[in-house]
Amino acid sequence: MIVVPCYNEGRRLPVSDFRRFLERPGAELLFVDDGSTDNTVEVLRGICAGSEGRATLLECGKNGGKAEAVRRGMRAALLSGAAYAGYWDADLATPLDDIAEFLNVLDARPEIDMVFGSRVKLLGRKVERHAMRHYLGRVFATAASLVLRMAVYDTQCGAKVFRAVPATAGLFDEPFCSRWVFDVEVFARYIRKLGSSSAAAARIYEFPLMVWRDVAGSKVKPADFLVALRDIVRIYWKYMRNA
Repeated sequence: MIVVPCYNEGRRLPVSDFRRFLERPGAELLFVDDGSTDNTVEVLRGICAGSEGRATLLECGKNGGKAEAVRRGMRAALLSGAAYAGYWDADLATPLDDIAEFLNVLDARPEIDMVFGSRVKLLGRKVERHAMRHYLGRVFATAASLVLRMAVYDTQCGAKVFRAVPATAGLFDEPFCSRWVFDVEVFARYIRKLGSSSAAAARIYEFPLMVWRDVAGSKVKPADFLVALRDIVRIYWKYMRNA
């Protein structure tokens, strides 16, 4: 089951892409509306209505931020009995086709609990990022790696899939202390659960994406970089200081 957090996405939701994905055997989507004030809920209800029960909608009622929307959706997905649960950005900067590739990794490697997209601009791949966001992202990734004591190239790509096992159960139970870099907090919780960064690193797989593109309308601004660094310190203090 894939969780898709949404907030005021009515104009840019790629409806046809979601409908095509739902035609695949076993495909399931859980849309989480984070208190949208536009027509997002109506658009999502339309997708769900034609899905024969393979797409559902969780309405949060009021805006709590992406971190809380993902948390609520992932908690529901992991408790649903699905073998895998993940979350995906609503703008499909990472195409839905990559979900199958993530699942192939999990099927082929039973020791892996988590697969997440990594935006590495290699030859033969189409990874399109604004230069400023790319360089700020490299600084942030370095800070995150130092805090987690684990070399991570890209913590913030909104494409992640988890195996539903005891090690991932509970990662989304309590609210995050960070509204901005909750992905790093997920890693920190996982490290704490397994007991060490090295144990966690052995069970996480970074998947270099073939295609990723900046989609107009992103709610993340360059100034948020400073907030993200502040939250990194909060995550270190809460999870990693005594690890």
